[in-house]
Amino acid sequence: MERDIVEIMVGFARTVRAAGGAADPERVQAMLVALDHLDVLDPSEVYWAGRLTLCADPDDLARYDRCFAAYFSGATVRPGARPVVVRRVAVPGAEGGEGRAGEVRAGSASAVEVLRDRDVARLTEAERAEVARLIAVLDAGAERRRSRRFAPASTGRLDPARTVRETLRRGGETALLRHRTPRSRPRRVVMIVDVSGSMSPYADALLRFAHAATRSGGRNVEVFSAGTRLTRLTRELRHRDPDTAMATASAAIPDWSGGTRLGEELKEFLDRFGRRGLARGAIVVIASDGWERGDAALLGEQMARLHRLAHRVVWANPHKARPGYEPLTAGMAAALPHVDDFTSGHSLGALEELARLIGRGTAHA
Repeated sequence: MERDIVEIMVGFARTVRAAGGAADPERVQAMLVALDHLDVLDPSEVYWAGRLTLCADPDDLARYDRCFAAYFSGATVRPGARPVVVRRVAVPGAEGGEGRAGEVRAGSASAVEVLRDRDVARLTEAERAEVARLIAVLDAGAERRRSRRFAPASTGRLDPARTVRETLRRGGETALLRHRTPRSRPRRVVMIVDVSGSMSPYADALLRFAHAATRSGGRNVEVFSAGTRLTRLTRELRHRDPDTAMATASAAIPDWSGGTRLGEELKEFLDRFGRRGLARGAIVVIASDGWERGDAALLGEQMARLHRLAHRVVWANPHKARPGYEPLTAGMAAALPHVDDFTSGHSLGALEELARLIGRGTAHA
């Protein structure tokens, strides 16, 4: 198999893994071995080789289809990378029926790897479109917590009600003991995205990430924008199509590229929504560079309130990735003592890391 084909398929496997799929090294190797015996210029054979090796359970199938459609979408590859030309066919089982004739260019793995670490503020329009497609397939589901409800189980806590019912069904004869175990449910995720002028190069990518989180977490995810006022965007970002969701969200934001009064907006959020339960026990993600135009002391007070209510507070500052960065602005200095995880969110790779923080609860310095 040619080296370019291997690079492309390894890059695709990494995309599946970043989206939450079971594309471990053994499965990737199995896919490459399968492709050695297939026609790599036939997209249907490539599709099934990956589906039969990279998917571990039924939950992986829809995720795999989204990744396949996004990765082999025909985006222009970066200069210098040799594209592989394949015939366009429909993804088997997907909408759209039979494939149609034509040719597309599949981005090479090296191009995807370069984009993964590039600052989104420095991308070309074509590169932004490619990153947007990759963000759309991210799995940003939240970590799970123990519920007060119980489910039947073979071992665990004794379930008296089920045991008695089983005994009565047997006419009073002694029956097997029945057990139960606590159910689990995903934690609520609340995202507050700074859409001020200083965050404008990153706001689009961060809102697209919020859309991916909303798609992954459903009604357990709430999204707000913050600038000179607080705007709830949850309903707008529930559209399945990312571009439609972004268009409706943009139309709903009245203060795009304006100033920043994070302390006041956070106080409004806590007064209006926090006490009603949105923040209680939730993973709260604040995406902002910390340039506070208002009272930094107020921001510190509200962050302390938030930290007492939330399960974890994650702050994503795109400037954190810059060499020599130190959180010296008044806003960041006031907020950081009340932050559990401080990350960047400036690139596709950083957003993948943010998704892992939300999903696994692993702290990163």
